[in-house]
Amino acid sequence: MTKEFINPNSQYSSGRAYSKGVKVDVGDSEMLFVSGQIPKDEKGEVVGIGDYTKQTEYVFEKLITILDEAGMALRDVVKVNIYVADMEEFEKVSSVRNTYLKDAKPASTAVEIKRIVTKGCDVEIDVIAIKKKGKKDVKGK
Repeated sequence: MTKEFINPNSQYSSGRAYSKGVKVDVGDSEMLFVSGQIPKDEKGEVVGIGDYTKQTEYVFEKLITILDEAGMALRDVVKVNIYVADMEEFEKVSSVRNTYLKDAKPASTAVEIKRIVTKGCDVEIDVIAIKKKGKKDVKGK
């Protein structure tokens, strides 16, 4: 089994012992496991404090960057896990998810949790994607 670590230079990294994504060869396809992404910009600052829509959009844009670096796109996503600090705000998160993942229609889980790892972050999203080797994608699609 071969694996490739995906860590876009444009994204903030805490320097901890994990990768933004890990791409794994699975025969005629590749799978990408993307770590939970939170709304922190390249300087480590929280984006859109208190704004679930803005935070969710920001996280999806980070996911697009990671997928693109791995040679994949949102249409390749087969599973999404969404963690929110307040389920009362989930309709806003769901609306953004539905816009970004309208073509992928992945299996989806949404869970309310007490706290995200960084104060001020109200949304965290991780995904799993799979794509046949050699198939070309247009960035973000």
